[in-house]
Amino acid sequence: MKIVLSMELTIMSEEKIKEDHIKLHKQANMLFEGGKYKEAMEIFQRAAELYFKVQNFFDSASMYYKAGECGFALKDYEKAAESFNRSADLSFQKGYDRFGVSALEYARDCYKALKQEAKAKELDKKIAELKKKLEASF
Repeated sequence: MKIVLSMELTIMSEEKIKEDHIKLHKQANMLFEGGKYKEAMEIFQRAAELYFKVQNFFDSASMYYKAGECGFALKDYEKAAESFNRSADLSFQKGYDRFGVSALEYARDCYKALKQEAKAKELDKKIAELKKKLEASF
């Protein structure tokens, strides 16, 4: 009984280490800086999910943004736009409006690269409205 419990605790500890959002964040940054964007993108996305689970919404939004930057660098504009939009959505829900606008600008650039002009124009309009609202708040 004690041996089984000890083994279960060891396995749980190893899983926790693998799923430590801070360690994943650091690992993804190192991969990003080394130009390993595909690997970094996957880890940034996982870190974003884990940050969200512990209610660290800013870092979650930031990790989605970084995943988007990886996709953009890889010219995988579909995945990049998806990550930037997730970052923007979370940012606006939690009041990080300026960060959200930045993510939307990047998403718009992805749609332009994909030749999805209607989506790009829609985001241009939304970005302009948000910037006007932000300027009025000061």
